[in-house]
Amino acid sequence: MFIGHFGVGLAAKKIESKPSLGTLFLAAQFIDLLWPIFLILGIEQVKIKPGSTAFNPLTFIYYPFSHSLFGVIIWAVLFGAVYFIVKKNLRASVILGLLVISHWILDLITHIPDLPLFPWLDLKVGFGLWNSVPLTIIVEGAVFFAGVYFYLSSTKTNNKTGIYSFWSLIIFLVVVYIMNIIGPPPPDAKAIGYVGLSQWLIIAWGYWIDKNRTTAN
Repeated sequence: MFIGHFGVGLAAKKIESKPSLGTLFLAAQFIDLLWPIFLILGIEQVKIKPGSTAFNPLTFIYYPFSHSLFGVIIWAVLFGAVYFIVKKNLRASVILGLLVISHWILDLITHIPDLPLFPWLDLKVGFGLWNSVPLTIIVEGAVFFAGVYFYLSSTKTNNKTGIYSFWSLIIFLVVVYIMNIIGPPPPDAKAIGYVGLSQWLIIAWGYWIDKNRTTAN
């Protein structure tokens, strides 16, 4: 899942308005921001294998530190704790921690059984939504556009930049999503890692958007 995670980050603004949209994106996509680093360093492994699922050409060989349930819970606690230390907002800290965990839950729905529960066990899970391209697009699209709706219903723009910055991000994410579906598979695992690091641009984009929007009354 890709845009679905950002949809959850957008929707979270309706629940807790204090964190910036950039912070909400950072939490919702946190383990997919760690994963490219681990790939580049050779700590985790993925193979390009077209046909491994109908939707995704990647076979996830080894990624227990970023994507095991146990690992994600640890990252969630650390994320929430750091936010609490900095901002002293318990409610927002808990919600951000839950956003980190939400990534694994959405991955559980989409992945085939390749998500480890614990780093030291071979037991892996996944419901396999990626085996159907139409269903994947419908489910992920619904999550994403629900997030767009909830974000727009909970914020208002301060200026034209608040409009353009938001809608340009939405268009950008949709275009990237479509290109991932129809484009060729990546050449190798390292390329996936370096492209994955570009997601930090989206985090920065979220901070830019929220600087030009405020919580709606």
